[in-house]
Amino acid sequence: MGKNRWFLPIASVLGFAFLYAPIVSLVIFSFNANRLVTVWSGFSLQSYTNLWNDPQLLPAAWLSLQIAAVAASIALVLGTLCAVALVRFRRFRGKTVLQATVSAPLVMPDVITGLALLLLFIAMQSLIGWPSGRGILTIIIAHATFCTAYVTVVVQSRLVDMDHSIEEAAMDLGATPVRVFFDITLPVIAPALVSGWLLAFTLSLDDLVIASFVSGPGSSTLPMIIFSKVRLGVSPEVNALATIIIGVVALAVVIATLIGFRSSGRERRA
Repeated sequence: MGKNRWFLPIASVLGFAFLYAPIVSLVIFSFNANRLVTVWSGFSLQSYTNLWNDPQLLPAAWLSLQIAAVAASIALVLGTLCAVALVRFRRFRGKTVLQATVSAPLVMPDVITGLALLLLFIAMQSLIGWPSGRGILTIIIAHATFCTAYVTVVVQSRLVDMDHSIEEAAMDLGATPVRVFFDITLPVIAPALVSGWLLAFTLSLDDLVIASFVSGPGSSTLPMIIFSKVRLGVSPEVNALATIIIGVVALAVVIATLIGFRSSGRERRA
């Protein structure tokens, strides 16, 4: 009994250390005065100053944020429509094909997906002249394609658990299906929509393999720039940018947690 009492705390500490020790190390060495990220030479903000003047990292980060926001928004719309069609319409021609098409990007290797999209864009350019070359547009289309599958799964799971009697009651009172969808369904599944958008945004921001296939000159995303720099050695500027991203994400998590606590508190008081 005594051994079991100490096992869970020790396992938890080791698990959290395994997950977060590299992140803590990265944050600490972003304030390193030495150009070698593995040798500590004292506290300095020089890496953040160099990051501000870096001609590659900040433009690539801004480009990745734009692509991720647009691709996640497109995936949210398409994924929601696919989820509604798969859940609300029990039988229709092509449902099996749609379900298989939506599920395919979830299990398909990124290399295969990137190569297939590259060949598709080349064929489309030769046939209809669009898209003309590879660039930001092709990256957005590619990211929206595989992110739609993830959004569909998230929204579909929420629609399955939703109480359909609310929608039926609204239609019995004379509401049209469109109004029921916007006034009843969307507010109920709003947490799933937010979760799906954030998941798609993260996947797009993090993607390297697919973007490498469908990108062109002048459209290098942040993971591509970091990957090219890592092959020559990690620079302190990369650590500084990663620390800023970690800080922004941590702040967003704290704000979301506080909002959730306030909402739950209001519900208990009500």
